Amino acid sequence: MKELNKAFIAVTIIITAIIMAANIFLPSVFSVKDARQYQVEISRAANDIKRKNQIDLTQYPSIKKITKLTDEDNLKDFIEGENKDYVIKIINDEWYRFDYTSNVNMASTKVIIFMNSALIVVGAIALGFVWYIKVKIICPFNKIYNLPYELAKGNLSSGIKEDKSRYFGKFLWGLDMLRETLEARKKRELELQKEKKTIILSISHDIKTPLSAIKLYSKAIEKNLYDTEQGRLEIARNINEKADEIERHITDIIKSSNENILDFKVNAGEFYLSDLIDDISSYYKEKLMLIKTEFIINKYDNCIVHIDLDKTIETMQNIIENAIKYGDGRYIKIHFSQEENCRIITISNSGCSLLDEEIPHIFDSFWRGSNTKNADGSGLGLYIARELIHLMDGEIFASKQNDEMSVSIVLPMV
Repeated sequence: MKELNKAFIAVTIIITAIIMAANIFLPSVFSVKDARQYQVEISRAANDIKRKNQIDLTQYPSIKKITKLTDEDNLKDFIEGENKDYVIKIINDEWYRFDYTSNVNMASTKVIIFMNSALIVVGAIALGFVWYIKVKIICPFNKIYNLPYELAKGNLSSGIKEDKSRYFGKFLWGLDMLRETLEARKKRELELQKEKKTIILSISHDIKTPLSAIKLYSKAIEKNLYDTEQGRLEIARNINEKADEIERHITDIIKSSNENILDFKVNAGEFYLSDLIDDISSYYKEKLMLIKTEFIINKYDNCIVHIDLDKTIETMQNIIENAIKYGDGRYIKIHFSQEENCRIITISNSGCSLLDEEIPHIFDSFWRGSNTKNADGSGLGLYIARELIHLMDGEIFASKQNDEMSVSIVLPMV
């Protein structure tokens, strides 16, 4: 803000200096120009008198009057005269007084007034622009100056005041939505952690009972307390039952750990297929061009599909990012087909090295194929894609032909 105030003062000083310089410089320019004009005319008129001994004043607009000194004239009155703008020349041994009219004052005054007015208008526009930048851009920006830092620290409680600025209004609204989303996710994560800990503690406690029974049965067998065949069979059945009970508890723990790994929510509506494809095209066209991967989008008939646009974009991004990461970079293409009331979008890439038997597992959570090697990843991208598509009543499947990997998304049409 201080820098902008300095800029405001600097602009004011510069404009003032330009106006002052114009007022000093312009009159001298006009004076020189006008002086040249009347001096030229007087010189021409003197030559005419010298040659012809007569002159037509209409040909000399700057010369007001020519007076010849006679014996009856008083030299003092002749020299002083009524007009202050005059030149005295001696022609053919006679004295002539040339009274001339100077237009410099009137012309220069008009130009100076015009220049001053123009400079003031330009200055007002410049100062207005600086003020506009300050009020409409700098001030709103100062409101969010520390927000990323606060979000990074995890301070999600302080909201952002709404602003109707055409430049920052939607941006501030989006940041506040981001803050609210992060706050909701943080709260939900804490609740899930609490629930999981409660469940694990509860199940751990439940496991202790059958485990204690198994230990007692094993000690009884060790001490040969059951000497009959029937007694030993009864002990074996009891141990087996308790082991099954422990297995059920362990299954519950695993299920609890896998449930709600991510909080999937969709808000499906009616959108044109072109809205989805245009977004993907604009996002990846330049990115893939930079890494010299051919990006092909086949022609398609536009239609209305029932989807959550943002989540479907996220799904396609997950698929394309996998194609970039695990393909050979020759091409990625998107082609379309239709089946009954569904539109099928297929994303294919070259250079797939997955084994055929691995294809059915690529949508499993945390699963990573033999082609991942040292590539970063969590094994959740396609799992998330499948969950989101299922929530939109769609389907997703994968296939492989030679070295080309294809992932197809089935979207319901309206």
